[in-house]
Amino acid sequence: MGVSPSLRSDPARLRLGVYGGAFDPPHLAHVAMARAFVAQCALDSLWVVPTGHAWHKPMVQTPASHRLAMAELAFAEVPQAVVDDRELKRPGASYTIDTLEALAAEHPNADWHVLMGLDQWLNFRRWHRWEDIARLATITVAERAEFESAQPQKELEFDPRSAPSGCTAQCLDWQPVALSSSRVRAHWGHTPTVAESTQAMVPAAVARYISRHQLYTPTTT
Repeated sequence: MGVSPSLRSDPARLRLGVYGGAFDPPHLAHVAMARAFVAQCALDSLWVVPTGHAWHKPMVQTPASHRLAMAELAFAEVPQAVVDDRELKRPGASYTIDTLEALAAEHPNADWHVLMGLDQWLNFRRWHRWEDIARLATITVAERAEFESAQPQKELEFDPRSAPSGCTAQCLDWQPVALSSSRVRAHWGHTPTVAESTQAMVPAAVARYISRHQLYTPTTT
């Protein structure tokens, strides 16, 4: 687990972020989103939180220890990032509000920001205690690259009018990258080596880790 960078001690409120995901594996789009999120929200620290058993997704196949290690390798490139393993240790379903409330209690003098993809935003009102998430944090929504989805273009764009009453939300200022963890896993299943094409999908350290531990190959999935 990463060690939190020093937080400034002046009386100004800290600006802290939370970025959750399975990160199975973390890829270059994840890192690009994190960088843009830190820059746009002027974050002092960003908690990157690999999910345990996400309530809205099937159980992930890759063990938590590997996903945590890969996240630490990938987000080492973001100086403000702190990879946090609390959801991996939490029994039962994993909810963002539990993590956000715990972090807010640890850092009460802070303004909180949560990063999510557009697909998550479109289902935000189905999230457990979404009203409390909206009360505690500003939501930043990352739009997706068009050819990474079969949905119409209008459904790939963030509409600020879709924010529920009482929720502050904004669009992430970034160039969407057409990558997904499922695409990386599928590619690696056909090319289980540290190939240039895969290095263009994930940070080099993550590619080496996947190869060394033989993750995502047909013989291990």
